[in-house]
Amino acid sequence: MFAAVCLPTVYLPELGVETYMLGAFRNILRIPELRKRVLFTAGLLTVFRLGCHIPTPGIDGQALARFFEQAKGTLFGLADLFAGGALSQAAIFGLGVMPYISASIIFQLLTAVVPSLERLAKEGEAGRKKIQQYTRYSTVLIAMLQGFMISKWLENPEAFNAVIVPNPGWQFRIMAVVTLTTGTIFVMWLGEQITDHGIGNGISLIITANIISRMPVAFLRAVEMLRLGQLKPFMALFLGIVAVAMTAGVVILTQAQRRIPVQHAKKIVGRKVYSQQSSYIPLRVNQAGMIPVIFAASILMFPGTLTQFSNNEILKSIGAYLSQGTWLYNVLYVVLIIFFCYFYTAITFNPVNIADNMKKFGSFIPGVRPGRSTSDYFYRVMNRITLAGAVGLAFVAIVPTMISGGFKIDYLVASFCGGTGTIIVVGVVLDTMRQIESQLLMRHYDGFMKKVKVRGR
Repeated sequence: MFAAVCLPTVYLPELGVETYMLGAFRNILRIPELRKRVLFTAGLLTVFRLGCHIPTPGIDGQALARFFEQAKGTLFGLADLFAGGALSQAAIFGLGVMPYISASIIFQLLTAVVPSLERLAKEGEAGRKKIQQYTRYSTVLIAMLQGFMISKWLENPEAFNAVIVPNPGWQFRIMAVVTLTTGTIFVMWLGEQITDHGIGNGISLIITANIISRMPVAFLRAVEMLRLGQLKPFMALFLGIVAVAMTAGVVILTQAQRRIPVQHAKKIVGRKVYSQQSSYIPLRVNQAGMIPVIFAASILMFPGTLTQFSNNEILKSIGAYLSQGTWLYNVLYVVLIIFFCYFYTAITFNPVNIADNMKKFGSFIPGVRPGRSTSDYFYRVMNRITLAGAVGLAFVAIVPTMISGGFKIDYLVASFCGGTGTIIVVGVVLDTMRQIESQLLMRHYDGFMKKVKVRGR
């Protein structure tokens, strides 16, 4: 039953998949407009990655990098993963898109509970642009607040056991806030330009580029561990197999959906009578995406982060119990992911509105009465498939932690065997391929697959 709920219907193409996909990539270069969009996106991503290596003035980058080596299991390590290593280098793009992501999540949650924002969201394109404008303003405020907190934190030598800022004071703080906030605004602008004039998903592509940029570092670290005998060849092969299997599992989890059959009533338009038509409403198994993993990791890493600033013995004991790899961390991690999957799904998915709209347009689910019975049916189905999606998401997220703690392997190496990064990268790649394929099909070219279209999140 679990497999029937989770697995989407997928038809494998015939032999010659590699040749067929290479032909699709060649077709991308043959279409002038699509080629221009792809090159434009690649150019802006290159500009972004260059900015991740330009240091903020007044900071000892080597001392800061040594601190981040010791802070892998804290919020600093998670933020540095999304920033592609820019935070550990104190680069001008050190904050990356995290302030924008935070503002977007805040407004997405507020839209479900604040009536005025809910009315704006229902106004269509105009309302969406208004909410987007509020999100930009909030991004600037969050970036300024985080920039000031980081500047104050960098001035504290006790937190690092080293001097990170040789000349502390308000001059450095103002310069750091202006630099980091401007960098965040510029990155946000790059993301919007990619969305409007590139291949879409600008912010998501920037995060994906950051995560992928850590792969060479992880590979070199794995090679070094092999050379020193800390990683056996058999274990390296095992990690490679797990990475491929987890990537395939994330693809299935991202694509999986439950299709609810819907019948539409007869319509009379002028003198024409349109007979009943049938369609379906797709309900995603993983409705919440990677957000539950980010929330759960942030909460569990918070005590460990506080120990970087405090010498309190009780706080240090709590941080030790909740460090990555401990049994308590793993159990709470799974529980929190499942909880946030249900919490976020309950906020973003409204069965009552769907049932009301179906009743308004004369649509119904076969065997289910319109109105409240329909909404109750959606509740039951969504609760069941959310459980399957939450368990699958928790398993994918916990595998790198279990591998790192159980086999004593560097977490950066184990992080590509699942986890938040794999979930984000797979989802963004699928969305990007779907958008490119739609452009190819619109111009009468073949897509990436022969018998099935690429479906995004």
